[in-house]
Amino acid sequence: MPKYVAFLRAINVGGHTVKMDHLRRLFEALGFTNVETFIASGNVIFDAKSKTTSALEPKIEKHLGKVLGYEVRTFVRAASELAAVANHKPFSETELEAAGHTLYVGFMAGKPGNEAIKKLLSLSSAKDDFAVHGHEVYWLCRARFSESAVSGALLEKTLGMRATFRNVNTVRRLAAKYS
Repeated sequence: MPKYVAFLRAINVGGHTVKMDHLRRLFEALGFTNVETFIASGNVIFDAKSKTTSALEPKIEKHLGKVLGYEVRTFVRAASELAAVANHKPFSETELEAAGHTLYVGFMAGKPGNEAIKKLLSLSSAKDDFAVHGHEVYWLCRARFSESAVSGALLEKTLGMRATFRNVNTVRRLAAKYS
């Protein structure tokens, strides 16, 4: 069975607290197997018979919304897709390895259109830079997160679509463990 990683938006932020053992049981109730969680920020690894992430996302969202009582946007990637996301280098090695620079990966349900990408790139500054590759947006923050004028909410508004962001180190650790 294929292995997938679900990146959940609105888990253990904004007053929505979900224990990881409960989250695992919610995924098992959907018939998924080998369910694991990775750090308590809404990363769930599981095996499923489904061959398409587009079939899994609405199924998980509907179930979580019903049980938890609020919308939980879900972005699913196959383990092989996650490896490609983790290995993608949207910026130079110098930029990626510079002290104080952090790369975030935003997972989206689809590819943003050209106009949305143009708007996103207009947010680039000395502190923040962006790149889009496939269904992911890469955000290079050259300062502390709290010092940036950019937020996940602003990026979602600019792109016109929902997303959930993870530090690239989390993405790489997941890819190394499950790919």
